[in-house]
Amino acid sequence: MSEVRGGSSPSTAPPARSSIVKIVSASMLGTTVEWYDFFLYGVAAAVVFPAVFFPAADPTAGTLLALGTFAIGFVARPIGGLVFGHYGDKIGRKKLLVLSLLMMGVSTFLIGLLPGYATIGIAAPLLLVLLRLVQGFALGGEWGGAVLIVSEHGDPARRGFWASWPQAGAPAGQLLANGLLALMAVVQSPEAFESWGWRIPFLLSAVLVLIGLYVRLSVEESPVFRDAQARAAERTAAGKADVMPILDVLRLYPREVLTAMGARFAENVAYYIFTIVVATYMKERFGLPSSFVLGAVLIGAAVHIVTIPVWGALSDRIGRRPVYLFGAAGVGAWAFAFFALLDTQNFALVSIAVVVGLLFHGAMYGPQAAFLSELFGTKVRYSGVSIGYQLASVLAGGLAPLVAASLLAVYGNGYAIAIYVAACSVITIVAVALYSETRTRRLDADDALPPAR
Repeated sequence: MSEVRGGSSPSTAPPARSSIVKIVSASMLGTTVEWYDFFLYGVAAAVVFPAVFFPAADPTAGTLLALGTFAIGFVARPIGGLVFGHYGDKIGRKKLLVLSLLMMGVSTFLIGLLPGYATIGIAAPLLLVLLRLVQGFALGGEWGGAVLIVSEHGDPARRGFWASWPQAGAPAGQLLANGLLALMAVVQSPEAFESWGWRIPFLLSAVLVLIGLYVRLSVEESPVFRDAQARAAERTAAGKADVMPILDVLRLYPREVLTAMGARFAENVAYYIFTIVVATYMKERFGLPSSFVLGAVLIGAAVHIVTIPVWGALSDRIGRRPVYLFGAAGVGAWAFAFFALLDTQNFALVSIAVVVGLLFHGAMYGPQAAFLSELFGTKVRYSGVSIGYQLASVLAGGLAPLVAASLLAVYGNGYAIAIYVAACSVITIVAVALYSETRTRRLDADDALPPAR
């Protein structure tokens, strides 16, 4: 097992517990808000947007068009990752986290005000696509900064545990998004929900963003990054200015970028199948109401929040790789049982399908933040994790709803989708198994050198 090369530094000392708890809380709260906004769109794209923004004689065509705008958000994520990663490595994680939160909140609020196709015609879906691109761009820069500011502050011996809490912001955002949409769907008639009820959760994003900004502005930059900035200033003073972080990533870390991308495949695809595609599947195949599907995902998200830090803590004890590989193999096998349980149309069994699927997913998502952070040196870490993470998002999660909806339309059942998930699991298993364990790597080591493999 290898470590990054370099000497000791004062920044390796674990921060006070009150300090790390504050940092983790700020990071998780902001991440929850951003994922709430992003997932709110995903759920609405499956159950509301086809009728509001893409009316067509063929309901399947409307669903595919709506899910296509969901995928467009993923196209913007690598661009956001590049831009935010570059400036995050240059000027700091905190400033970029605040900017990403503002961009996400404003775009989500405006979606809630956007007139439908019946009111302004083709301008409605065009504006929807534009706002979705802004969402994707903002989220592309959010993830890297949120997990790095925790990873670089935390006790190295518990890095997996602390860094997993911002990861729990994803299901927390999903819980909020699904919970509010489920509530609106239950208390309103289908006509009222489709007309205006779905807009309320989008407009409430403004309140959540203000709370997230208040907390994030109170967090200090990580000592690991400040040390790296000081070393960069010394190099500049000596006439040895650093190149752009992205160029160093591509030159020194090509294997790490590919490893990060491969590690994301099963995790990313499985998550959207278990939480987004499930709504499309149950509605298109069985005609079940939105509240049925949203309720099952709501239960799964609650369990997911609790178990993600458990997996992160386990990765501190036995390593990132064994926990991650368990999760990748688990989602690949469970995908077949998942659709078998959905076909029962029994709420309890559908809920079990989602809960178990997300338990396996958490085994990847819990250690993921620490694992990806440990792949790159400090001066390019934001760029490195953002590029690897977000490029995979385009090829994996961004296409997952479209691929799944297309497979459902062609084959009429979920087993073709299960084979798709299993194939993605193989990609992740190979990527993680071929890379060395990273648990003992130090984040404050010489940031000019790639990790020893």
